[in-house]
Amino acid sequence: QVQLVESGGGLVQAGGSLRLSCAASRTISSNNSMGWYRQAPGKQRDLVAVITTYGNIIYADSVKGRFTLSRADAQNTVYLQMDSLKPEDTAVYYCRLLVAHTQRPPDIYWGQGTQVAVAS
Repeated sequence: QVQLVESGGGLVQAGGSLRLSCAASRTISSNNSMGWYRQAPGKQRDLVAVITTYGNIIYADSVKGRFTLSRADAQNTVYLQMDSLKPEDTAVYYCRLLVAHTQRPPDIYWGQGTQVAVAS
């Protein structure tokens, strides 16, 4: 089992910045994908940004140019730098880890979620 510990959420004015962190509780295999999803009240959970198992980074169109996903060298921590925040970025942000396996379905882990609120 892997636990994901998130931090960095909070309340910020529109145009401000926040940095989210997500650390896995142990070193994980290199064949994994880590990233962030978000869920606003009454809406489904959507992708924000993810580093794929191939190492490329995918961003939701709504955050391109404003959010930056990065990964620590130890491979078990990801950061989401969020700049130029908008009220529509308000949501609970969830870290997700996917560990791929060659002969069975992947293991998927979720963090507990961290609230981001952007005031207009």
